[in-house]
Amino acid sequence: MLKRSVVEHTLEAALETGADFAELYVERTKRNQIGMANGIVETALGGMDYGAGIRLFCGSRVIYAFCNDTSEPTLVRLARDMAATVKGSRLQMLSRWQENGRQNINPIAILPDGVAKNRKAERLAAASAAATAYDRRITQTRAGFLDVTQEVLVANSEGVWAEDKRVRSRFSIEAIASSANEKQSGHLGPGGSVGFELFDWIDAEETAREAARIAVTMLGAGACPAGKMPVVIDNGFGGVIFHEACGHGLEATAVARNASVFAGKLGAQIASPLVTAIDDGTIPNGWGSANMDDEGTPTRRNVLIENGILKTYLVDRMNGRKMGAAVTGSARRQNYRFAPTSRMTNTFLAPGTSLPKDIIADTPYGLYAKQMGGGSVDPATGSFNFAVLEAYLIRDGKICEPVRGATLIGKGAEVLMQIDRVGNNLKRAQGMCGSISGSIPTDVGQPMIRVKEMTVGGRG
Repeated sequence: MLKRSVVEHTLEAALETGADFAELYVERTKRNQIGMANGIVETALGGMDYGAGIRLFCGSRVIYAFCNDTSEPTLVRLARDMAATVKGSRLQMLSRWQENGRQNINPIAILPDGVAKNRKAERLAAASAAATAYDRRITQTRAGFLDVTQEVLVANSEGVWAEDKRVRSRFSIEAIASSANEKQSGHLGPGGSVGFELFDWIDAEETAREAARIAVTMLGAGACPAGKMPVVIDNGFGGVIFHEACGHGLEATAVARNASVFAGKLGAQIASPLVTAIDDGTIPNGWGSANMDDEGTPTRRNVLIENGILKTYLVDRMNGRKMGAAVTGSARRQNYRFAPTSRMTNTFLAPGTSLPKDIIADTPYGLYAKQMGGGSVDPATGSFNFAVLEAYLIRDGKICEPVRGATLIGKGAEVLMQIDRVGNNLKRAQGMCGSISGSIPTDVGQPMIRVKEMTVGGRG
């Protein structure tokens, strides 16, 4: 992406006045997006983003700047302007380059950038038609396809020279059901580090019918009762609770500042012995997978919690300095405008041994949260509030009437200890995660779990 001489001159300029580490991140990203409303193309957008970010360390101090001009004069001038804030003398020399030679874990069969827009639109139109045909009460549909091709180069003063090409594709469908006085919606958005072959991996029309089913089911649902009760959370996107209420607290971004309830608890039991939690950036074609992180470190499988015991945190280079911890291949950023920090990739609870039907049958009364929605979390305390998009009451070990307006309220650390059943049906789902280094693709997942007591918000 850049000549080595340009990279070397930029990093040399960055080190001139005493910084003890310098890094150059170069990125070229192409995005294509097509959106359809009620079977008609509404948007068809495409664009290119190109630029570079330079980062300096001086002890625990970080200096970061970026630009979209990657010519040598501009990069060297920017590096020297940054170095001028250090005001010392050279301490470090550039190390010899060591290139990453890792095998690509995300093979792409059909590059989506080369697929004609009308082919993409045909897939969306078929999905929209399937949702509309599901039930006469489906009055609106929205479908979309996004593909992103990102090329990155990371080079630093310690000799890292790492390049990666990342291709991601995602299909989304929303169905809205209407009656005389209300509307309800269902939404699904499968994706992966794949090309246009995503549509060979998933059944887009069946996905659309499932979104329509959720909308229609919730249209006739009664109000959810409030109170403390057992809650069974289904597999797949149910993992968003662990991601938000617990996963962020295991990122060094929070731990290094002692702003996490899990800080200082390595080796301690923080969850039920049934709980093993993993963050794995090496899952082939996973939505959050990559060959390397955004500091050039190879991604890896990190066991965060094993049988309830906290084993490790997710650690980036700077926070690792502060904590005295090794990096875990977890540094991520939205683009070159953001400095990287520790973030999740594909995070999930490992499967247990319980059959889902047995978990339901062994629950005399409670809430079955089949589809989770969004919510809010305080990372320092782990306190959360999540909406449930599709929920049912459990009575006498059977899934009964649907209810709406349910929210799950609690603290992540407490919920981990309250998990008393873990199913054998692990499933993952895709989402976007926001933090101080921007919005990034992350995968969440879990098997069905039961929390023996949670506070459920409803209508009293």
